[in-house]
Amino acid sequence: MPLIAVYSPKGGTGKTTLAANLCHSLSTMGLKTVAVDFDPQNALRLQFGIPLADTSGYVASASESAMWSKHLLSTPHHVFVLPYGKTTIQQRSAFEKSLIREPSFVTRGLQELLAQPDLIVVADLPTANIYTLQSLLPKADVVVTPLLADTASLSLLPEVENLFADIAMQENASDTFVVINQADYRRKVSKDVEGYMVQRLNDTIIGIVHRDESVVEANAAQQSISSVNHASVAAFDIEVISKKLAEKLGLVTNDGSMFSAPAPHHI
Repeated sequence: MPLIAVYSPKGGTGKTTLAANLCHSLSTMGLKTVAVDFDPQNALRLQFGIPLADTSGYVASASESAMWSKHLLSTPHHVFVLPYGKTTIQQRSAFEKSLIREPSFVTRGLQELLAQPDLIVVADLPTANIYTLQSLLPKADVVVTPLLADTASLSLLPEVENLFADIAMQENASDTFVVINQADYRRKVSKDVEGYMVQRLNDTIIGIVHRDESVVEANAAQQSISSVNHASVAAFDIEVISKKLAEKLGLVTNDGSMFSAPAPHHI
């Protein structure tokens, strides 16, 4: 069971949208995926068309129940979703205290999912919860960090590099990658920031998602980008990133062949 953790030290970088669309893209490649929401905003479910009124989730009873998978929701997109759910302050506090006290808390809660070798778990991590990060990041096979092609994200590079350096020092360290999001070649600042990030981060960059109105339309429709416009630039970018991740994780198709990432595409 590969675990892909999607995390960014800054809100608004497209973290949840990236996590959801990675799930969609991997599922279209014949891979079974489940999206797990660790963010109290409980927004990941909306990316899969789950009604706003459905506030079910695993966190409210996580401290009492070791079987989080019973809260899984199926979607028309062949992706299962484990929502964070609506919670009280007390329930969130109990969840976070369990993260602190019990090193195996997350592993126990996800044990049914983690035990399935052909299932890919994509976890959407919160921006500012150190306890969730400390519990999840060491267990991830891959950590993917989206950053915008803007000056605000540029200022976060030292923090991201320090995080990746800390992860690299751990036993069985996760692979760490950055996705540059909303790159816009029509804007000089965006183009310059992207160029600097690529030069500074080098092989850490696993992909670039270009600015595309299809992303906004997909979020409004609660669908994947490829469902709204499979020929869009952003849909292609997500597909390239998904195939690279599948190749790095050693995943295989239903016919037993290994995924091979496509050659880089420049627009």
